[in-house]
Amino acid sequence: QVQLVESGGGLVQAGGSLRLSCAASGIIFSDAVTNWYRQAPGKERELVATITGGGRTNYADSVKGRFTISRDNAKNTVYLQMNSLKPEDTAVYYCHAKPWGTTYLYWGQGTQVTVSS
Repeated sequence: QVQLVESGGGLVQAGGSLRLSCAASGIIFSDAVTNWYRQAPGKERELVATITGGGRTNYADSVKGRFTISRDNAKNTVYLQMNSLKPEDTAVYYCHAKPWGTTYLYWGQGTQVTVSS
């Protein structure tokens, strides 16, 4: 019943920007902890950013100051604004959510971000 759908990935030059979207059905993001993860070839999946149901945010050191996670409650959508992109940001980006008060974890299918030098 729960579905997370990412969009907004693509090819961008170093220094450019992209905005990723994660649209949810079956859960309400304002009642969940929502994360963006990424996985580059040959590397483990990495937590990039987090937003709580109350709107508190956290970021990996590697993206702090460049990425911003946000949420539109009316659209039940979480965003990841990515600025000053670097080639090392190249990865598949995944939306992940844990509803408040549960241990259930939900994943989107991912969206590819490729940053060229």
